[in-house]
Amino acid sequence: MTRPSRTALLAAAAVGIAAAGLGAGAGLYSALAPATTTVVERAAPSDATEAAASSAPLTVGGVYDRAHRGVVDVAVTVDEDEYSPFSRRGRSTGGSGFVFDDEGHVITNQHVVENRGTIEVTLWNGNSYPGRVIGMDRSTDLAVIKVSAPASELHPLELADSDDVRVGDAVVAIGSPFGLTGSITSGIVSALDRQMESPTNFTIGGSIQTDAAINHGNSGGPLLDMQARVIGVNTQIQSEGGGNDGVGFAVSSRTVIDVVPQLVAGKTVQHAYLGVGLDPRPASPVGVRLEQVVPGGPADRAGLQDGDVITKLDEQELRTTNDLSSFIDEHEPGDEVTATYVRDGDTDTLKVTLGTRPS
Repeated sequence: MTRPSRTALLAAAAVGIAAAGLGAGAGLYSALAPATTTVVERAAPSDATEAAASSAPLTVGGVYDRAHRGVVDVAVTVDEDEYSPFSRRGRSTGGSGFVFDDEGHVITNQHVVENRGTIEVTLWNGNSYPGRVIGMDRSTDLAVIKVSAPASELHPLELADSDDVRVGDAVVAIGSPFGLTGSITSGIVSALDRQMESPTNFTIGGSIQTDAAINHGNSGGPLLDMQARVIGVNTQIQSEGGGNDGVGFAVSSRTVIDVVPQLVAGKTVQHAYLGVGLDPRPASPVGVRLEQVVPGGPADRAGLQDGDVITKLDEQELRTTNDLSSFIDEHEPGDEVTATYVRDGDTDTLKVTLGTRPS
């Protein structure tokens, strides 16, 4: 399985994007009584019938019933003064998370637990247990906590493949906005393949945009499809006032599937690196313009220059900056790729050996 990576972009995130985790239906049926009694013998359901029933969309309440026991509240008490000029001993921050497996691994955002203070995880039943960070990946803003709770109280959530998600799909978010644990909101997928800025200032590509209400404290909680499966980890909001304006972003489950098993295994996630800054404006007719080539980086060593327009990487045609980012995401440090580029009206190719993204 290849590991995700994000190419550095110079284009700044939209003004007002803020981390969202720092701070504290059913149909109505009626029937007429029959005039005569009819005895109906029901056949046993076929495998196809059971499969169709299990894949049928739930109501919002049905999603909550199926998933809420897998969602947790994460409280972090900062116990060192040097974490921030504004922090003090005993200061608490918080967010949300969800159970990944029955061994007590919990997924949340890196920015929720970055201070590495004392972590307390509160489960659906109100019971709280200590947790410890076993792995973080700042490039994707994901972290894994190990919670010391009985297996009988852990209810792992199922991960769906976010590649199957479509714009307009109904979604549900569950988390602890402003510390209000177990809160549920609903909406739709507003857009796909958005880019968020990670704590390392690299981009997190392939992100999901939703209008489901997400506020401070929702960070790390699940974005669910209507079968109560996780399609993303709620991470950021875009807002002029700091509250929910209906523009939220989630790290895709595809990224989670690639990154989290490595963190659970105690590995450091390595991301491929091209070493370029991109002009967000589309090139004509196709291609991505290099606004800056990082001195000494892989692209620079290969011979690419500021102003070059990359039209293809290997056989993949590039039309947007996200196309380039997604391509790099699918590769690993050390991979060699062929870049087709245009410089001063002339088209040429060269080989680039991808590096490791700096931390």
